[in-house]
Amino acid sequence: MAAQLDDLDRKILAELQDDAEQSLDEIARKVGSSKTPVWNRIRRMREQGVILRQTALLDAESLGLEACFFVLIRTSEHEADWQRKFLQVLRSRPEVLEAHRLAGDIDYILKVRVKNARAYDTFYQALISEVKIYNVTALLSMEEIKATTVLPL
Repeated sequence: MAAQLDDLDRKILAELQDDAEQSLDEIARKVGSSKTPVWNRIRRMREQGVILRQTALLDAESLGLEACFFVLIRTSEHEADWQRKFLQVLRSRPEVLEAHRLAGDIDYILKVRVKNARAYDTFYQALISEVKIYNVTALLSMEEIKATTVLPL
């Protein structure tokens, strides 16, 4: 169920999405409020699960992770035990930035960030050695056109 947010909540969230390192004073000034109500609203939105956590965004290429692959997975296995094992494997692999279960011909899509094609192959070999997969297609992203963590408010 969606949280009940008013315009001030949305302004605060927009500021936090833009730069979560801002002081409460800065946020309050930008949203036209004072520090205490802004703090109370942030605390409430954390308690409601609207704000999950605050983190630093890192530049993958600066860290030598120059290859981004989108991995399309089809499986012939749909039992609960297989799915549990598959999810456990995905969660244990730091290369997997995102994993989605899909409707349609493809069962799962993964976003995998690695150093290069050889590192992707190492990831792929480990994946198929741990869990039975019917078909895997890897698509190399040639250029990241848009990437954001900012949700539309």
